[in-house]
Amino acid sequence: MSSPSSTSRDHQRLEAARKILSHLGDSLDAHFSVRLWDGSLVPLGKDVDPRFFISISGPGVIGSILRRPTLENVLRHYAAGAIDFHGGDLIEFGDVARAKRARTKLRGLSKSLLLREGLVLLLTPPDKAELQHGFAADETGRQEVRRNNKEFVQFHYDVSNEFYALWLDPEMQYSCAYFTDWNNSLEQAQRDKLEMICRKLRLQAGEKMLDIGCGWGGLICYAAQHYGVSAHGVTLSQRQHDFAQEKIRRMGLEDRVTVELRDYAEVTGTYDKIASVGMFEHIGIANFPAYFNKVNSLLRDRGIFLNHGITRRAKADSRNFRKITPEKRLILKYIFPGSELDHVGHVQESMEATGFEIHDVEGWRWHYGLTTRYWCQRLSARKDEAIGLVGPERYRLWVAYLAAVSFNFADGPLRLYQIVATKHKNKGPSGMPPTRRDLYEPPMDGQTS
Repeated sequence: MSSPSSTSRDHQRLEAARKILSHLGDSLDAHFSVRLWDGSLVPLGKDVDPRFFISISGPGVIGSILRRPTLENVLRHYAAGAIDFHGGDLIEFGDVARAKRARTKLRGLSKSLLLREGLVLLLTPPDKAELQHGFAADETGRQEVRRNNKEFVQFHYDVSNEFYALWLDPEMQYSCAYFTDWNNSLEQAQRDKLEMICRKLRLQAGEKMLDIGCGWGGLICYAAQHYGVSAHGVTLSQRQHDFAQEKIRRMGLEDRVTVELRDYAEVTGTYDKIASVGMFEHIGIANFPAYFNKVNSLLRDRGIFLNHGITRRAKADSRNFRKITPEKRLILKYIFPGSELDHVGHVQESMEATGFEIHDVEGWRWHYGLTTRYWCQRLSARKDEAIGLVGPERYRLWVAYLAAVSFNFADGPLRLYQIVATKHKNKGPSGMPPTRRDLYEPPMDGQTS
């Protein structure tokens, strides 16, 4: 039985939380509510949708957020289960929450009210949001002597093939899809992406193709099956490697397709065409010269290289471009260690400096916004299965990550570019066709999209 004093403190905390949230709602005028730990609802606007609300498990959560009002802190509490979102998946909730932008109005919040009402919550013992599934070593990868690409890749990709299969398409394409129509399914858009990459590479039967960071083998199998090339893929993920090998065997492509568990830096040989799809985000900006030089050394003169990767919008103040924000560090620690995003201008500069001639740069920003939107919704729809595979904390981290990425692509801070270039060792024409018409013509005989 609780004592009268503890009952009084609980009442004070609830009343303080209600007053703070009501004051916040006056500024936000949002379309959702907050459900407190006693089950009561506080609307954060005049016209809330009753389906959508955020639940808070206890006063310590609010106290923690008042002490450190950062997105990182909120995400930690969400991942730990102390905060939850109701009424739809995070994409649907995000659409409702983003319907009204009130960031500037928050400057009008009464600091005296927050301090007066928040004191009892600030004195509440904090709910610790310690997460269990972080990367154990240096997650930034900025110190080359401590950088371990294999550990980075395996942390991100070896969660389990079964987990990724819950929300990826049947080809297990974990990179931006290509929507020739915004109403196309994810499955169709991923097939169209594979087709477009093959067309941009101008693949011809009998050529040797290399896929750096080949994932689960979708592109190398598609290129061999539909374009008659001999395709080789490399990955640092053991689970991806084993899956791709089984797929090659199942499709009867052993004579034309091979996959290897190897770092791209250790690959040897000469190839007619090289693709790198959703891999160079792992490289690190400081390592771009070594990366592009290595790709160049593997490509025949006038061979075609396609680099497909995420970038960030350039900043006017370049000194702060590489600054690691708390939110970015959270992603590095729990989702994507060793990753670093550049702006497309510097990517092209790095490619030209290592001997490539750039022919085509195509932005797929909203294509990836829609792709990650589908991924988040598909993972959310199979929540129970995902939790059974990776546990509730990791499931929440991944759902939040995919939702955040989708909104950041939709809004523009994140970009996705496919860059097509040729190795230009000797003087003379590049050998590329005079127009892009061949990219959009109907499939040639023997080729299917």
